[in-house]
Amino acid sequence: MLRRIGAEDPRFKTFEFKEGLNLIVADVTPKSLDTDSRNSAGKSSIVELIHFLLGARADTKQLARKKAIRDIMFSLDLDWPGVPQWLQVRRRGKDAGFVYLSPNIATATGELDLGLQRVPVAEWNALIESTMFGLGGERDGVSGRALLSFLIRRASSHGFNEPTRSFSRQSEADASTNLAYLLGLDWKLAGRYREIAAREATRQQLRAAVNDPVWGRIVGSTADLRGQIAIAEQRVSRLREQISAFRIVPEYENLRERADDLAREIRQLSDDDVIARMNMDHLREAMEETVEAEVDYLESVFQEVGVVLSDQVKKQYQDVEIFHRSVVRNRRRYLSEEMAAVEQELRERRDRRETLGREQTEILRTLNDGGALQALTSLQTVLAREVSKLEALRNRYDAAAALESSAREIASMRLELQEEMTHDLDERVAQTSEATLLFGEFAQALYGEGRSAYLAIEAGRNSLRIVPRIDSDDSRGIGNMVIFCFDLTFAVIAHRHNRGPDFLVHDSHLFDGVDARQLAAALELARRTCERESMQYIATLNSDDLEKAQRAGFEAREDVLNPILTDRYEDGGLFGFRF
Repeated sequence: MLRRIGAEDPRFKTFEFKEGLNLIVADVTPKSLDTDSRNSAGKSSIVELIHFLLGARADTKQLARKKAIRDIMFSLDLDWPGVPQWLQVRRRGKDAGFVYLSPNIATATGELDLGLQRVPVAEWNALIESTMFGLGGERDGVSGRALLSFLIRRASSHGFNEPTRSFSRQSEADASTNLAYLLGLDWKLAGRYREIAAREATRQQLRAAVNDPVWGRIVGSTADLRGQIAIAEQRVSRLREQISAFRIVPEYENLRERADDLAREIRQLSDDDVIARMNMDHLREAMEETVEAEVDYLESVFQEVGVVLSDQVKKQYQDVEIFHRSVVRNRRRYLSEEMAAVEQELRERRDRRETLGREQTEILRTLNDGGALQALTSLQTVLAREVSKLEALRNRYDAAAALESSAREIASMRLELQEEMTHDLDERVAQTSEATLLFGEFAQALYGEGRSAYLAIEAGRNSLRIVPRIDSDDSRGIGNMVIFCFDLTFAVIAHRHNRGPDFLVHDSHLFDGVDARQLAAALELARRTCERESMQYIATLNSDDLEKAQRAGFEAREDVLNPILTDRYEDGGLFGFRF
């Protein structure tokens, strides 16, 4: 049981709890204004702090992490097996990753240590699971925090929206697995619904990805992938054939360089031929221009002008003529020799080109028939890359095929699990009957035997279905009383069979809209049940709701705890100041 909640701040309102019914009341004061509200008195804050001290995750929205109170050390005293009096757990917002336990129950030897021990919150949660709920070993789908969220519902998590969920976004399969544990059903079997739900969620995400124009290329459809695989297989086959027929040429690079040298030399010989032919043309022109000079006309010219040349002069002319003819003959002989040399060079270059051409042809043929080792390595690298792409396409095809068939597999798994769950429920008649009868007893205590009340437990398609119901007009008040009866049912059953603690906590939000007679009956039912089962029920109430219940016949006795929270004064709320 919970025994005391306090803080190392004198302004904080400390509450001490007892066995049985405990009512924390928020009242209005004579000086309250119309703008004041009991919602700011701190009723829900008590519930939040109990969760915080019992290992709740301290995210930025956690009450104890708020700047105004994050330095305050809060504490909770509670019964604990093996501890002579009470165990005290302390925790504060600025150091939320740890709790302080006194005495230290987390020693490695298991022996009680009366000192104060700083313990990680994860370790504290493990202690809660093993001691409060008897959880140990493999427990996938069930956790102490999830179970506590049912036993201490929070309005901030929308825990009062429906009876079978402790927070708004809790999956049906996850909620039913934890409820199955509290009710003594096969929670491991119920937890298999979670696995199917996870597979279905993955399938839906993959299906959405396939339909996405960008992400669809990651998997694709089997129809598209078949065509891509066929093309990739053809490409791989062609590369393998090329590699199989490949012949490595020794000294490949030297041959290739020799072929380049031959090509350059052939081009140079052709260029030299062009120059030689131009020279030949010039030589022919010079040959045509080289002729013997005509001097016979000189004697007749001199005779016409009356000049008679002597024999000595004539002999000199003849000598000049002989010399000139000699020069012409020599030049023509020189030009003839030059032309013959050019023709010889042309013939030699032609023969050289033919020789070089034959050698070049042979080298090119050799290079064309084979290749270098480097070329073969490149081909093998390309083949490896294409084979890898082909394997990736085949893997995508397998994934796409599995995705397209997964819907049938999931449907089959659901049907199989549903049948297995139904068979298990048939064998657990004692557990289901206990829960159903207890819920009916509680509902009749509130509404009498005139209303049909039942707890339906069956194997559903998506989860183990646990449906608490009281025939009504579906008003909010009756819906809240369904939650009240249901919570009281699994709290009692879990406590009876050592699967849960001996306390149940309800926030005042549960009683919004509840008829005065049902509210009075619910509080009286909680008191009687706690006395019979040796349990503890803690509820927060507005004073007008308490007065409404008292007018309907409820006797508060010593159940209202001190102090009374108020709404108006600075020190009237739970923390003793406004923030």
